[in-house]
Amino acid sequence: MTPAEATWRVHDTLNAFYEPVSLDTPRRAPMRELISTMLSHRTTHRDEELAYDRMLAAFGDWAGVEAAPLDALAHEIRTTRWPGVQAPRIQEALRRIRAQTGGAYTLDFLAEMPTDDAMRWLTDLPGVGFKTASLLLLFNFRKPVMPVDTHVHRVAQRVGIIGPKVTHDQAHTILLSYLGPDPAVLFSYHIHNLWHGQRICFFSNPNCPGCPLNTFCEYGRRRPEHGSPARTAS
Repeated sequence: MTPAEATWRVHDTLNAFYEPVSLDTPRRAPMRELISTMLSHRTTHRDEELAYDRMLAAFGDWAGVEAAPLDALAHEIRTTRWPGVQAPRIQEALRRIRAQTGGAYTLDFLAEMPTDDAMRWLTDLPGVGFKTASLLLLFNFRKPVMPVDTHVHRVAQRVGIIGPKVTHDQAHTILLSYLGPDPAVLFSYHIHNLWHGQRICFFSNPNCPGCPLNTFCEYGRRRPEHGSPARTAS
């Protein structure tokens, strides 16, 4: 089985194993998606949400966040990993968004940009990498990009789709070349592999016997005795 065939087999298998997902309704508004994802780096979802809520409660709106004293902003987002680093990055991102739009705090202009141009614009922001940009462009603007987080990357490596030295950024391009440009397919693949990494294909002690990919997973074939009884996907 080629890596491309394995990618589609993973896609089809996890589509059947987990509940269907739809790209019709974004999980968050574009500005929230960007700023929350910036806050989420090496931070739990709970602490990310707490930082975001505290920030807007303290400063009211994006104009208030941009104008806030850096020390005060860092204090409000203190539940994140590096508040002193993230605070000036957030303010610089807001400044660039306002400059791009002529005074508005909106990312709607990305909808009309070609995908490559939109990716370059976002990744030029301080603290915004390929993963953050691809999440925003796929989830909010249905751009044909393939977000690869640690779970998607781990599953792809264990199945044998990508090699052990392939980076996250390289995996974006490789998986996109196999899956094609349909945003609905890319979204489904991302979400289901994310769930799979969270629920079964753990970093440590993965539940290989309960994994629907174990009949063709290279990692699982090497460790047939590994894991615990099957768990539900819900």
